Amino acid sequence: MLRATAHLPAGHGRGTPFDLVVLAHDERRLRRKLLTLAQGDEVLVDFRETVTLDHRGALVLEDGRLVEVVAAEERLHEVRGRDHEHLMRLAWHIGNRHTPAQLESGRILIQRDHVLKNMLEGLGAAVSDVTEPFSPEHGAYHSHSHGHADAGHALLYRK
Repeated sequence: MLRATAHLPAGHGRGTPFDLVVLAHDERRLRRKLLTLAQGDEVLVDFRETVTLDHRGALVLEDGRLVEVVAAEERLHEVRGRDHEHLMRLAWHIGNRHTPAQLESGRILIQRDHVLKNMLEGLGAAVSDVTEPFSPEHGAYHSHSHGHADAGHALLYRK
């Protein structure tokens, strides 16, 4: 059985992967798990600690080969505010409900939920349905390690 004990961030530049695995946001957070690759091979991921795999990052197999990690398309709500201040208030309301959210400079992405959609629209947000990869922030009390310097996660909003 193939085994991965390391991972690389997106943009690693370490070669061409021999296969890929498509994973939803919650599947990309793992420590030990059996994954099935696109071509049918199985890989046992066996990391020392829990990590979140980057979209377009890679698993490094024991034999040195790479497996590309692709974030699955997910059904999401795109939330936009009237301005930056309004968007920050909307982010507070989303966080107050402990809802996973991907924070960007002009929008917030959350998983589709009609109750949250109604609440956000009631607060003046423009909410639309989108389908795209989802990379929510992890909570402050949640172990978070990409295995590389990642100062970008210290920012409230990413581009």
